[in-house]
Amino acid sequence: MDTFPDRQLTGRVLIIIAALWCLPLVADTPTPEEIFSIEDLEIARQLREAGLAGDGGFEIVADLTTRIGPRLAGSPADAKAVAWAQRLLTDMGFDRVWLEPVTFPAWSRDFERVEIRSPVPQSVQALAIGYSPPTPEGGIEAEVVMLDDLAALEAVAPEKVAGKIVFIRNRMERARDGSGYGPAVQARARGALVAAEKGAAAVLIRSIGTSTNRFAHTGGMRFDTGVRRLPAAAISNPDADQLERLVALGEPVTVFMEISAQINETATSHNVIAELTGTDLSDEIIALGAHLDSWDVGTGALDDGAGIAIITEAVDLIRRSGHRPRRSIHVIYFAAEEVGLWGGRAWAEAHHENFPRYQVAAESDFGTGRIYEISARVVDEAWQVIEAIQAELAPLGIDLGGRRAFGGPDFIPSLPYGLAVADLRQDGTTYFDYHHTENDTLDKIDPEDLAQNAAAYAVFTWLAAQSPIGFGSGERLLAEEAANAAADNNP
Repeated sequence: MDTFPDRQLTGRVLIIIAALWCLPLVADTPTPEEIFSIEDLEIARQLREAGLAGDGGFEIVADLTTRIGPRLAGSPADAKAVAWAQRLLTDMGFDRVWLEPVTFPAWSRDFERVEIRSPVPQSVQALAIGYSPPTPEGGIEAEVVMLDDLAALEAVAPEKVAGKIVFIRNRMERARDGSGYGPAVQARARGALVAAEKGAAAVLIRSIGTSTNRFAHTGGMRFDTGVRRLPAAAISNPDADQLERLVALGEPVTVFMEISAQINETATSHNVIAELTGTDLSDEIIALGAHLDSWDVGTGALDDGAGIAIITEAVDLIRRSGHRPRRSIHVIYFAAEEVGLWGGRAWAEAHHENFPRYQVAAESDFGTGRIYEISARVVDEAWQVIEAIQAELAPLGIDLGGRRAFGGPDFIPSLPYGLAVADLRQDGTTYFDYHHTENDTLDKIDPEDLAQNAAAYAVFTWLAAQSPIGFGSGERLLAEEAANAAADNNP
C-alpha cells in the first residue's frame, strides 16, 4: 500500500500546528510601533542619523585631554577637571548643574625604577601600582620567586617567598568583550595584600594588558589598613617575558626595585552632575555615567575621556533636537573611579533611597570600540521595551544581548540596592593595548567610532525616557531577581 500521500498530509498538519504554536511567541515580542509612538520613533531615528553625522563629541575629549591632561584623583589636575566639567555642562545649556563631594584616600607617584641585576643586568619598563607604598630609602634588592597567578601565591608556603620579590606572571587574554581582564586583574588587585601576609619583600606583576609594546600598565590595588603594605609595580609584557626566560634558566634571578610614592590620608573631589529636565515624568530619571578622573600616565583619552564625550554628546543631541523627554536625564561625571570606585560609592550612598526614581542607568567606560550589543537588568515586563530599543539600534550594528548587565563600573555599588541598568557593549579587542598606559592618548580615538557610540546612547536614552513602561528600579527588581534565581535553582 502506498502511504506517501498520508505522509504529505501529516507533514502539512505538523507545519500548521508548529505555526500555530509559534503565534504566541511572535505576539510576545511587540514591534517598536506597539511600544512607542510614531513621533517618538521618528525622533529616535533623527537622533541616530544626527549622531552618525557628527564627531561623537570628539572636541569634548580633545579639550579635556589638551587643557587638563592626566587627572589622577586628588591631584591639582583633578580639581581643574571638575571646574572644566562644571563650566562645560553649564555652557552647553543643561537645566541644572551641581557638584556632590567624594572623599577618598589619595595616592601620588614620584618615580619608580626596576632593574634585573643578575644573572643578566637589564633595565625594566615599570609603573608603580596605585596605593603602592614607597620602598625603603635606597630601594630593595632581592631574589625573585615566580608564581603562575594569584591562586598559586595564595597556595605557596610562606617560607618560599619570605624576604623575596614575588613575580606573578599571569597573562591577560585578548577578547572582544574584555572578559580576559577579570581573571588576570586579581594579581594586581590582591597580589600585594596576599604577599604581605606571607612575608614577601615586594611584588612585581606582568602588566594587566594585551599590548606587546614595551610599556607598563598601572592600576589600583586593594589594601587593608591593618596589614603591612608592600611596594608593588607592573612591568611591560616584553620585560615579563624576559624575566620568565631568565627564571627558566634555573639560576637565581635578582631584581632591584625603587619606588617613591605618597599615600595621603584623605582628599575630596566631586561628582559633577547635569540634568536635562523632563516633562510629565520629570521626577523619574535616566542616568548616564562616565568617570572624569584618569591615571597619571597618558592623558586618559580612552579611559575615560571618551566616555565623557559619548554621554555628553548623546544628551546634547537630544537637547539640540528641541524635543523634551518625558523623564529627566542625568549626566554624571564620576570622581575617583580609578582608585576604587569612590565616586560610584558616594553616589549610591547618597541616592539609593530614591532608586525607584532612577529608572535605568548606563555607563560608558570602555574606550571607543563600536557598540555591538545591548543587554539589560530590568523587570520582566520592561524587557519588551529593551527589545524595541534594540530594533532601533539595529541599523547601528547592535544586536540584542541577555538579561545580565552591570551598567558600568561606577554603577556597581548601586546594584545591591536594585538599580536597573543597561550595558551598551563595546568592542574591546584593542582597548587593553592602551588601558592605564602612557599610550592612552587622543590619537587612539576614531571620531567615526565615537559617533556610533554617541548615536547609540542618544537613541537608547531618548526611548528609555519615553517608555510607557517603568524599568523597575529598587526593591521590586531585587525581589523579582531573587524569585527568578530560585526558580532557576528549582526546575
